Amino acid sequence: MLPTEDDKKLFQDTIGKVNPIVADTIHFEKTTSKPKRSHSDKKANKILAQFHFSDEYEPNLAIEGPVKYVRSDVSSFEAKNLRRGVYQPDLILDLHGLDLHQAKKELAALLYACQKEHAHCICIIHGIGSRILKNKVPHWLVQHPNVMAFHQAPLEWGGNGALLALIELKDKFDLT
Repeated sequence: MLPTEDDKKLFQDTIGKVNPIVADTIHFEKTTSKPKRSHSDKKANKILAQFHFSDEYEPNLAIEGPVKYVRSDVSSFEAKNLRRGVYQPDLILDLHGLDLHQAKKELAALLYACQKEHAHCICIIHGIGSRILKNKVPHWLVQHPNVMAFHQAPLEWGGNGALLALIELKDKFDLT
């Protein structure tokens, strides 16, 4: 049933003067499926990735023989497995050409990436050169709570100029 002229007039008298709506000026926001990360979450992850190693800390590492370390709650057999090449590195970091500050940052980022990538074994190539990084890298690794053990790498992974390290993976590590 169509409205009559009387119905139209009655409607206009009741409503009053009406301006038509122009629909082309409305802009809707696009919705994303992922929630945006807050600035504080990003900042917390950045702090985690930049673990601060002390240059003054001197661990009790053996002076003679290959460089090795096993955390107190880990079996010493793990260092032997590293030496024998039982573990294959999931991630490799080459520190050639970096100064101490850059090497420290890269090592911290690698240890953070191990959790994100579920890398249990890593290879750190420090080279021999003037022996600065060769001496500092083991001192830094001992300080990190996720490093279970490390040993001088077998020849196929760098020998005297590299370390293989076992990393403890956290089950509930939130990296969002």
